[in-house]
Parts: sequence; C-alpha cells; structure tokens
Amino acid sequence: MGIFDKLFHRTPKGSKWAPTLSGYMPLFSYYGDNIYASDVVQQALKCIVDEISKTVPTHIRKKGSDETPVADTLQTVLNNPNPLMTTSEMIEKTCWLLLLNFNAFVIPTYYSWLDSEGTEHRRYKALWPIQPTQVDFIEDASGRIYVHFMFATGWDTTIPYDDVIHIKYNYALNEYMGGDRMGQPNNNAILKTLELNADLLNGVAKAMKASYAVNGTVKYNTMLDDGTMERNIRELEKKLENSQSGFLPMDLKYDFTPFPRNTQLVDESTLKFVDEKILRNWGVPLPILVGDFTKAQYEAFYQKSLEKLILNISQAFTKKLFTERERAFGNEVKFYPKELIFMTTDQKISIVNLLSPTGSLYENEKRVIFGFTPLPELEGVRYMSLNWVSVDIAQQYQLSKAKAGDMDVEVIDETKEDI
Repeated sequence: MGIFDKLFHRTPKGSKWAPTLSGYMPLFSYYGDNIYASDVVQQALKCIVDEISKTVPTHIRKKGSDETPVADTLQTVLNNPNPLMTTSEMIEKTCWLLLLNFNAFVIPTYYSWLDSEGTEHRRYKALWPIQPTQVDFIEDASGRIYVHFMFATGWDTTIPYDDVIHIKYNYALNEYMGGDRMGQPNNNAILKTLELNADLLNGVAKAMKASYAVNGTVKYNTMLDDGTMERNIRELEKKLENSQSGFLPMDLKYDFTPFPRNTQLVDESTLKFVDEKILRNWGVPLPILVGDFTKAQYEAFYQKSLEKLILNISQAFTKKLFTERERAFGNEVKFYPKELIFMTTDQKISIVNLLSPTGSLYENEKRVIFGFTPLPELEGVRYMSLNWVSVDIAQQYQLSKAKAGDMDVEVIDETKEDI
C-alpha cells in the first residue's frame, strides 16, 4: 500500500458492535450504483461537484462576526492536502464519493503531543479521501467509537471515529450513516424515472432504424427469374449508393417507388419533462446543466443545491480537525465559494466600490476580481477612505464636542451676568 500504510491500525481489543437505536447492525457495504450509468444523472452530479470543487477551504478564527484567516500548518495542508491531489481534486473526489454513496470519509494524518499543561496539540500532515467497500462501527470497553474500513484490495484499518472526517448526505434514518435505514443510497424512486427515460430513448432508436430499413419498392415490367432479379436488385442498390446528386438513372424495364419517411419520434416536451424530473432529484435545473443560465438562476441553484452541502462539509472538517478547546476559541475550517466569477462587470465594480472605502479589499484582490494578475509591488497594500471613522472614536468625538459646547454656554452666561 506504500503511502497508505500509515492509515492502517488493528481493531482494539474487547471491542463490540456500536449500539444503534434502529436495531440494525452498524455494518455497511457500498453497492447499488446502477443509476449512475445514466448520462443525465452523471451530468447533474457533475454540475454540483464542479461548483463545490471551486470552493476555497480556509482555516479561520471567528470572534463574533469577525472572521480572520489563520496562516498555520493546517492551512498549508488545506492548500496541499496530499502528494497525489490538489485541493480542488481532493474536494472533487470527496464530493463524488458523497453523492454516489451518501457518505464520504476523509482521513487526516498528523503528529500529536502534550504540552506541559497536558493539552493536546496536533500538526497535520495530509488529508486522504478514501473509498471503502465496507464500513463497520464498533465500540471498545471504554465506550469509544471506532470505524473499521475494508477496501477492495483486501486491506483494512480501524480508526477512532473522532479522527475520521465523515460527511453525510440525506442523513435521517440511520444513526451513523447517511441514506436509508441500512446506510445505503435509496434509489428506488429515481430508478422508475430512469427506466422510463431508457424506454423513450430505445423507442426513438428503434423507430429511426425501422424507418430506414426499407427505402421503397421496385416494380419490374418483365418476367424475371430469381437469379436475374437478384442481380438487378444489387445493380439498383449500387446506383443508390453511388448517387451523389440525388437523382437516380433508370430505364423502362422497372419502376422505383420510394417509401415516405414520416418517422414519429417522442415530442420535445415529453423528453424535457423526463429530463427535468430526473434533474429535480438533485436540484439542478436545465439552464445550469447546459451552461446557459442567468445570475438569478445560478443564485437559486446555489441556495438550493450547493449551500447546504458546503455547510455540511465545512462543519464536518471543523468538528474533526480541531479539539473541543480549539473550537471554543473560534477555530473553524470554512469552504468559501468564489461567487464573484458569476458577476457581470458592473456588479464587480459595485462590489469594489462598496468594499474599498472600508479597507476590506487589498489592491491585488481588486485586480484579481477583474481578471488581472496580482502585482508584487501591491502585496499587502490596502487603502481606505478617510471619510470613515471607527464607531468608538466617533462616540468619543461626539462626547468631547458636547462637553465643549456646555462649557461655551457657561462662559457666555457668566459674561451676561457681569454686564
């Protein structure tokens, strides 16, 4: 296994199956991917995967509503997850596994140590999306949950569940896994629609073949034996094949009557209805599928089909990559969507004009928004308008002005009394 050897451990002694409230054994095998043979299904899932793979995973520290990026070893791993994958490839593989199996597992590898106060620290080395053929949840004598993975190669590993990034899709009926009660994708409903779509396509193909099977009839004006008729038919076929102009030279010995080709195919509205019925399962409209969408249509697609998935992935990474103490200090992994690329030039100008006066954008960020490459001399350069002031400073300024105003009034009053 090479670089994967570090992932494999033995099952802890004294372990047993993890308890479930549903009464099912917490043992899950991946199967039933036959719906993904459909081109419409593959295209719909690809739309979702392609968009999520554009997100940027970032280690942030959140204080109230303020989010500050943290440049540490974890961010280094997020930028380069493992020797075989880029960040977008790691996200793409994870999303495909999630949508195909309704569960996705990512294994982080790390060094850990305790400081003088007994606090655990981790230095992450890599993130590995895995594709097991069987997943077993087990519990040791102390009540700690482990996950036993089996792979198609025959290898297996047992890892504490706390160290496994587990992302679930359609998480409802099973305590441990997404999908149905058995932790599997339930594709019964979509299979009926896919069968209907296959029947329509097969019917269209058969109708087209049948319409071109016979081109017409030939009536011979003389009596012919079988051998002469076969030779004449072959001669006629050769004339049909060699005809470049569309005209067929003939003599008086036979008449050719072509069959009209009125092929009855499935109407466009029916095919569109079936396609949309399939796409509705994943919330992918046709304009998104064909790439001819408006900004409003993309925003609706993002809110319906992408936003929840991005939130789930962000929270799953945060839960397993940070200890409870680190999460209490506001550490999170957040997958930021690059929505600016879907804006028009006017909308980009509006965003820049809105954020620039507050100093929220670096100069190179402004260049990137409009498609220009960053400049070295603008690294770290950020400007803001002097017409803006901190709320605290504004309050202090107003209070000082008010006090000064009161003093002026007192001086005026004293002058009047002296007069």
